[in-house]
Amino acid sequence: MNRREFLLKSTLAGSTILLNPKTASYISSQGNKPKSVIIIGSGFAGLAAGMKLKSEGIQVTILEARKRIGGRVFSNQPTKANGQVIELGAEWVGSSHERVISLCKEFGLTLENNQFETDLLLGGKHSKSGKWGFSQEMNKFWESKVSIWENMSETQRKKLDATDWWRYLSQQGITGNDLLLRDLMDSTDFGESIRHTSAYAAFAEYAESSEKNEMDLKIKGGNATLAEKMADYVGKDNILLDHSVQIVKQKGSKGVSVTCSNGKTFDAERIICAIPTFSLLKIDWQPGLPNQMNDALQELQYARIGKFPVVFSERFWKRDDFDMLTDTPAHYFYHGTKNQSGKTGVLMCYATGDKADVLASVSKSQRLDIIMNSLKPAFGNVRKYVSEDLMYYWGQDAFSSGAYAFYGKNQWFEVMPALKKPFENVYFAGEHLADWQGFMEGAINSGEEAAEMVVTGY
Repeated sequence: MNRREFLLKSTLAGSTILLNPKTASYISSQGNKPKSVIIIGSGFAGLAAGMKLKSEGIQVTILEARKRIGGRVFSNQPTKANGQVIELGAEWVGSSHERVISLCKEFGLTLENNQFETDLLLGGKHSKSGKWGFSQEMNKFWESKVSIWENMSETQRKKLDATDWWRYLSQQGITGNDLLLRDLMDSTDFGESIRHTSAYAAFAEYAESSEKNEMDLKIKGGNATLAEKMADYVGKDNILLDHSVQIVKQKGSKGVSVTCSNGKTFDAERIICAIPTFSLLKIDWQPGLPNQMNDALQELQYARIGKFPVVFSERFWKRDDFDMLTDTPAHYFYHGTKNQSGKTGVLMCYATGDKADVLASVSKSQRLDIIMNSLKPAFGNVRKYVSEDLMYYWGQDAFSSGAYAFYGKNQWFEVMPALKKPFENVYFAGEHLADWQGFMEGAINSGEEAAEMVVTGY
């Protein structure tokens, strides 16, 4: 049973309806579908839910606390980048992300190659792409483990979930540089050290991902262009920005009433709550959320990820597909303006966990010093090319308090089902409830699944 199968099983326990979160076509209701639905949040989960409900002829109202749509999709044009676009939030599209690819095709958006060839900076030594890697022993171990993934029993997978990824690898005899490289690489995906990540969640992501680990493609013009297309489909008149939900009052067969911090009240038959758990906990739920769900909400953590882009007047790194993994606080660099023409270019400094905390807490000049020193072994002193440097630290985001959810040990099989279960007239969605957790694909799948449940009556 893969993660997608587990999610469907956990969501639909006791139901006779089989749902497919990846389906490209929406399923029509066989029963009495609601006439009106409120969606909390206009991230990709909320927008995807709104599209499905709109296609079913259901009146949709999306309430968004931010002053923009997209949630943790945040495309940006730095002042000195001459119109070039970078992503301060969600970025990657994998070749396995069927719904994102399908929607881009439907809306006429172009997906461009976004693969990189990775350099390494370790212990002050710079190694070019192809000149470093794991040991033969590690490669053999990896091949043997991935090959048995599909045949693992649920008991075996729950046992994996009971330990962290670091401990599991150590117990398998992975040591030294192999373990260090695994932590450096994997923490860029999970947003935290592999000492904190469920071994099951880690193993599953790699076993079920494409060769490049879902960093295959990128939407030309920025991911926000897809958010805009989805919002147009829903109808922007139906999306109310700067509407922070304060109270959700359930009224049984009479539906739900929602009150925003600006005093405005909205009524509907159903709600889809498509916001991060941090914001969900700020809502006054009447009646209160079930104890099991509330405990799960308190337990689930979000990855501390910061993006610290630097605009350079020249692309001194030469290669369009340049990226570099480091053991410094700067952590990871990649060419953020790949495929975009112009003399200027942006290197994204991408830091996770404690490293992100460090870069976000020091002064702007100190942060730039750290970044420049991390680039020096590969390129020498490149400070003269700096035009502008920016920062967005998701660990301090007012609405999510993190970039995306990550599952620690003993959480995937316990916390996930508790968070997915509908509560009276309320259904839940978001990347934290998806098998493609942490990706736009996961948010879309989750939003469509929640909307489908509303339409069919669960």
